[in-house]
Amino acid sequence: MDMRNPIDVRIIVEGASDVENVSRALQNIALGAEYHITISSIVPTTSPEIAKKAVSGADIVLIATDVDAPGRELAEKFQKTLRGEVGHVERMKLPFGHDVEYIDPAIIRREIKNAIIRSGLIAIANINRFQDIKDKLHRSEDNIKEIQKENEELLLINEKLVSKNQELSSSQELLESNLKSLKDEFKVLKQKYADIKNKYSMLLNKNLFETFSIQKLWKEEFKEDLTVEEQVIFITSEFKPENILMGQGYIAAPSKKEATEWMKVIRTVLIFYDSKLEDLKEEMGEDKLSLHLLKE
Repeated sequence: MDMRNPIDVRIIVEGASDVENVSRALQNIALGAEYHITISSIVPTTSPEIAKKAVSGADIVLIATDVDAPGRELAEKFQKTLRGEVGHVERMKLPFGHDVEYIDPAIIRREIKNAIIRSGLIAIANINRFQDIKDKLHRSEDNIKEIQKENEELLLINEKLVSKNQELSSSQELLESNLKSLKDEFKVLKQKYADIKNKYSMLLNKNLFETFSIQKLWKEEFKEDLTVEEQVIFITSEFKPENILMGQGYIAAPSKKEATEWMKVIRTVLIFYDSKLEDLKEEMGEDKLSLHLLKE
C-alpha cells in the first residue's frame, strides 16, 4: 500500500485526560497498514475556533466527546463549525465520563475504528454522487464551451449589426437632410402654385379678349373690302371705346359680336362724315364720341 500520502486524521477531545486515554488506545492499532491513515494530532479543546485552526487541512476529523448531554452539545458545535472546513467530520463517543479512573483502551480503539469505517462508508456512498457531480461538471464544461462559442459568434454578429446600424444612421441622416431639402422645395413650389392659382383665378374673373382680322371681319360683315384701314384704326384710337383694342391689322374684343358692333359704328361714322377726321373732331367738340352716341 502506498504510504506516501496517507489520509490525515485528527481527533478532538475535551481535555488532557482524554488525550492520554486516546493515545493509550492507539498504541496497539496499525492504522497505517489497515486503513492507510495517520493520526497526525489529538487536540484537547472545547473552543470551536481553536479546533477550527488546529484541524485545518485534515482529511477526517473525529470528535471524541462524552455521551452525556454536554458532550453531545459540544460535538454539535464542533460539527457546525468544521463542516466545510475539512474533508469529513465524524463523531466518536467516549463510553465513560471523566470521573472514571480507568477506561479500557480496547473500547476506545474499537470506537476509533468504527468512526473511521463509518467515514469510509459515507465516502463510498458519496462516490456515485461524486461521479454524478463530476459528470455534470464535464457536461457543464462542454456547455460552457458551446456557450462561449455561441457568444463569440454573437459578438461577431453584434459587431456586424453595430456596423450596419452606423451605416443606417448615416443613411438616415442623409435621408433626413434630403427630406428637409424636399420639404423646402415643396414649400417653394406650393407658394408658386398658390401664386399661379391666384393669377389664374384673376384671369378667369376678367373678360378675356378675342382677336379678329380687321379685313376679314369687315368683308364678312359688309361684303366689301376695307380700303381705309388706317382711318378705322385712327378713329378707334381717338375715341377709345371700352373693351375694344385695334392695331396691326387686328381688332380685339370680348366677343366677335362686340367687335362687329364696333365695326358697324365706324362704318356709320365713315358714311355720315365724309370730311377729314380733324374736322369731325372739331364738330364733336371736346367731348369724345361715345359708343352709345354713335349707335344713335
